[in-house]
Amino acid sequence: MSDEVRDDLKYTDTHEWLKLKGDTVIIGITDHAQTELTDIVFVELPEVGKEIKKGEELCVVESVKSVSEIYAPVSGKIVNVNEKLEDAPETVNEKPYDDGWLVELELKDKSEIDVLIDAESYKKSL
Repeated sequence: MSDEVRDDLKYTDTHEWLKLKGDTVIIGITDHAQTELTDIVFVELPEVGKEIKKGEELCVVESVKSVSEIYAPVSGKIVNVNEKLEDAPETVNEKPYDDGWLVELELKDKSEIDVLIDAESYKKSL
């Protein structure tokens, strides 16, 4: 079974996805990433209100086999985190593009999205 890649999202080479919603983006990890990590047991989310620069650590995802830092694909301010993951981190495995999102960021510079890859390019990189 191949990993799900959605056409309406932007992607990074490090397997994060972004969904643009006006001046904010929702960020999560891709289906490929959650498959590689296996069973996710803990997600350490950042504080709402924190300013973050592109490339900085956004959060930490812990699975039964490893601990992985998730890096910010764009700069901005954290306006929302997925608190459901505190009690149900496995949601990232079950629905990485829906209920398993990680954070919502208010964009600092919309042009940073232009350098991210589209679904076709991401599929080719897998």
